Amino acid sequence: MPAPIPDAEQGEPDARRYARLPDPFPMWRGGMLHGAQIAYETWGKLNAARDNAVLLFTGLSPPAHAAASPQDPRDGWWQRMLGPGLAIDTDKLFVVCVNSLGSCFGSTGPASIDPATGRRYRLSFPDLSVEDIARAGHEVARTLGIERLDTVMGPSLGGMVVLAYAALFPGAARRLVSISGTLAASPFAIALRSIQREAIMGDPDWRHGHYPADRPPRTGLGLARKLGTVTYRSAAEWQQRFDRQPVRPDLKGNEPFTAEFSVQGYLESQARRWVNAFDANCYLYLSRAMDRFDLGAHGDPPAALGKAGLEQALVIGVESDLLFSIAEQRAIADALQAGGAATRFAPLQCIEGHDSFLVDIERFGRELKGFLG
Repeated sequence: MPAPIPDAEQGEPDARRYARLPDPFPMWRGGMLHGAQIAYETWGKLNAARDNAVLLFTGLSPPAHAAASPQDPRDGWWQRMLGPGLAIDTDKLFVVCVNSLGSCFGSTGPASIDPATGRRYRLSFPDLSVEDIARAGHEVARTLGIERLDTVMGPSLGGMVVLAYAALFPGAARRLVSISGTLAASPFAIALRSIQREAIMGDPDWRHGHYPADRPPRTGLGLARKLGTVTYRSAAEWQQRFDRQPVRPDLKGNEPFTAEFSVQGYLESQARRWVNAFDANCYLYLSRAMDRFDLGAHGDPPAALGKAGLEQALVIGVESDLLFSIAEQRAIADALQAGGAATRFAPLQCIEGHDSFLVDIERFGRELKGFLG
């Protein structure tokens, strides 16, 4: 995925708003937060009936800045998908995108200050679950006076969160869109994420989570990002995009076994952007929350989703996705259908793998526009 947008520096545009979570905010696996908040951004207008709201959850890395707005004209992570007249049409819909609880772009997470100590939470932050992210987003909607959403939507991690949301909050949404999510983390994805976490924790600069802000575990975080980036796309796309082209001269070092190929240079540039934007401990918490997710904890998936009272659902998957297989998407669609929601399953033939929802706007936009109407 593209590198997330860092917190706005002083003087830069910033469209974020903040919702205070209930105090205390009990966590799903135990522990609680005090004085916690969620950063979010909005587009469009809430109608008089307050029934045109879309709650959008993100993947692991993005902030709440999904698209440009008058308050922040910078392009967002879903710039070509969300806006007036686009697939997620803000002339008709009121869209609320939340930065996940546990992240580092304005929402409370391991990099935030613990009010009890005046120091960063770091590893004293309570265990984070996908259910906590869902509940935090629900509290944002309640803060805005929204009793029932038109649609709850999310890709990747967000595709997991919307399923937890449906299980936790019956009647809270009329429709659901899950993009490249899963009912339960697969062994392949767990194995991959565990290696990424090991890369971070094995970096001496991690210091058991107590690294200074100006000296994060750059090597480990960079390796985690490179490994993730490889699996976000498909082998066919890497071949088409890079082939065996040589690395750019400015990215070629002088050390033994330095980068020789363009694809290596691309991975290095992605890693450099990432380590300057994302907090390592936040990554560890969010990554582990994804591994632990299993909708079965809420009962048989069709029954758990059936309690949500959803009228319609859309499940989109990508045939070339290594991380969240097309079989996992089909299982989500089957569970939603069995739970009573009129469900459309859209398996897309995109070459870009898991990142397709960020890249193949034409295919994804067509499905979303048709569903949202």
